[in-house]
Amino acid sequence: MNRSDKSIKNITTAFVCQAIGILVSFFARYFFIKTLGSEYLGVSGLFTNILSVLTLTELGVGEAIIFSLYKPLAENDIKKTQMLMQLYKKIYTIIGIVILIVGVLLTPFLNFFIKDTPNISHLGIIYILFVVNTAISYFFSFKKNLIIADQKKYITTLYRYGFYIGLNIIQVIYLLTYKNYIGFLVLQIISTFLENYFISKKADKMYPYLKDKSKYKLDNDSKKQITKNTKAMMMHKVGGVVVNSTDNILLSSFVSIVSVGIYSNYYLITSSLNTIYSQIFGSITASVGNLCATTSKEKQYEVYQNILFMNFWLYSFSAICLSVLFNPFIKIWVGDKYLFNSGIVYVLVLNFYFTGLRKVSLTFREASGLFYVDRWKAVIEALVNLVSSIVLVINFGIIGVFIGTLISTLFVSAWIEPFVLYKYEFKVSFIEFIKKYVCYFIITLLLATFIITISNCINGNIYISFITKLLICAIVPNAIYYIIFKNTKEFKYFLTLFKSKILNKIGRKKNESK
Repeated sequence: MNRSDKSIKNITTAFVCQAIGILVSFFARYFFIKTLGSEYLGVSGLFTNILSVLTLTELGVGEAIIFSLYKPLAENDIKKTQMLMQLYKKIYTIIGIVILIVGVLLTPFLNFFIKDTPNISHLGIIYILFVVNTAISYFFSFKKNLIIADQKKYITTLYRYGFYIGLNIIQVIYLLTYKNYIGFLVLQIISTFLENYFISKKADKMYPYLKDKSKYKLDNDSKKQITKNTKAMMMHKVGGVVVNSTDNILLSSFVSIVSVGIYSNYYLITSSLNTIYSQIFGSITASVGNLCATTSKEKQYEVYQNILFMNFWLYSFSAICLSVLFNPFIKIWVGDKYLFNSGIVYVLVLNFYFTGLRKVSLTFREASGLFYVDRWKAVIEALVNLVSSIVLVINFGIIGVFIGTLISTLFVSAWIEPFVLYKYEFKVSFIEFIKKYVCYFIITLLLATFIITISNCINGNIYISFITKLLICAIVPNAIYYIIFKNTKEFKYFLTLFKSKILNKIGRKKNESK
């Protein structure tokens, strides 16, 4: 398969699996809330964020080594791949042990992160189970990342969602039978172990040289490059964790654990969409890495423009849908008491949109190895986010946390990441990006305002009203996008790709069946 074929296979698998996974997530969350309540939901969100902060011990070494794998995989350099994988295994084993030890040592300080201690027994044990679940994932994931770097992410996706769907079904049955959160978490740990174990065995079959026990030493130049990239990725990792994993901690510390539970439902929806789209961009990262290693800057820039257009369409459409359907859906799903007001909802949607538009630049940055150039961006972003979120949450409550995130995204990441890419990789004027970025946002804003205005006029039965709004959101934005973009190079590229890869494949299958 060529790069396009591999990307399409990865993306298709990701879409199907994640769509099923989302349905299962909402099904499982409904029974979780009805069985255990909002306090357990808040604790789950809080502990997940604390563990995300603990994963800083990874220091970005994973991304740095994955980048180092692109070239030896493209050139079928088995010895170099073996060297990198042996290093990767050693580092990830150490990381898993460190997370386990540090995580357990933090147990006595849990009350520091919770303003009002919930009426939940065995809180320390529950936290330690979260720590164990996070730590064990590191003992096998180095092999999983080799499969991903080799442009075969669809394999790890099938394993991931196979176990995820099975786990959720078993957990729901367990909750309905025993209503016990500790057993619920033990099942999760077992699933995490089995998933990583079987992926590891699959990697051994795909790459038999992984079982070679010979010891290889990596050359000094490769070590220096990995060390340099790891230092840069460490800074990116710190910035990413502070921006993405502190909202629940701040809500729990300054507002209440119940507010974390309410936010977790909104977060489940946006993170489910982000996971789908991250699967897409994650699925093409290895192909982009191969592209950057083997083609010209002009070709890379052309591909970037095409993917940026797809990035905009996905996130613009999704943001419009969320603006209209967020609260109606949550009201139908779990009830009125789990709703935020429309102001908070719109800020959450803006965060979703602007963070989403970063994905294509981040994909190309990872694939081209530009970790070092914008390393200080992550630190500045983290500081801006943390300071503004704390100041704003003290003065404005819940909405302040999310405005802080929006400020750090708009004033730091949204422009620095593409600027670095345009200057150092494409060597093209950054003004071109600004024009397109602003144009895309204006289109999104006008469309969202128009559809929100129409939707606010729709009343009556909650289910009929929701379906009507859903149809409007599904049809109107995409119809207008088509009218605006049908003659652009980017749209024609994806139309041609669809015809050549999908329609031709369907035609061949029909002919074969005859």
